[in-house]
Amino acid sequence: MNTTEANFTKIQAAVTTSSPLMSAVVVSASNRRGFRYERNRFVAVTSKGLGNASDDMQQYVYIYRSQVVTASSMYQYSSKKVFLRDPFVVRFKSNKTDIKDFILVPLHSDPDNVVTEVDKLYDVFVDVSQKWNNTNVMFLGDFHTACGYITRMDKRNIRLFTNSSFIWMIKDRDDTTVDSKAACAYDRIVVYGGTFLKAIEPFSAKAFNFGEHFKLSMAKVLEVSDHLPVEVTLKGAAPLLQATPLLVLGVWVVLQSFLSASVLL
Repeated sequence: MNTTEANFTKIQAAVTTSSPLMSAVVVSASNRRGFRYERNRFVAVTSKGLGNASDDMQQYVYIYRSQVVTASSMYQYSSKKVFLRDPFVVRFKSNKTDIKDFILVPLHSDPDNVVTEVDKLYDVFVDVSQKWNNTNVMFLGDFHTACGYITRMDKRNIRLFTNSSFIWMIKDRDDTTVDSKAACAYDRIVVYGGTFLKAIEPFSAKAFNFGEHFKLSMAKVLEVSDHLPVEVTLKGAAPLLQATPLLVLGVWVVLQSFLSASVLL
């Protein structure tokens, strides 16, 4: 997918979302023209700094095309120190997609506490679905549910795995790292229920190799992230309307510079 046509992007593990920098990213994205829009209009919403250490506070960032989707409600979940970085939950609405009203729950898990944190997402689901009377929930982010961070036995203690109503769009066999030798599905997209699943284009969930797409050197790729973004496409509301790309960028460890952030928008 051409990322200039993406309607929604989530950035996590951003360690600098200063107003001038984030404004520059949004302006850059808004100045790009797509074949469906004369002029893009992007908006950004960010969480507060999250984490236990003052030198490792990170934020969840959502950047979205405002003429396609709107953020109707926001909610900073508080787990009383279960999560290292509590999810910043946002409810979105769109009249351009099959699914009109949905909730996004991000997580950048603590690699030392993967089982507890990912299992706790079930409680987040119960909380936000009751809060907004809406079970159209998507979880996304770097869960660390791969390779040495989790075992097959561990999955028996994670309700998002044991409850078949949660569908893992990015599978264990997928690779979301820039290192082809690693082959680890750290970054995930999980949706709840058949309603949300039917609103997603089949086989659209995948990792996006931005290095190959933009013909970047590995050095430049690593300036952005050591993870690949993951993406999924929502079906359009009308039969003749092209499906709306919902692009979820996995983990950008540092939003280091204007180039690093804007090259992918």
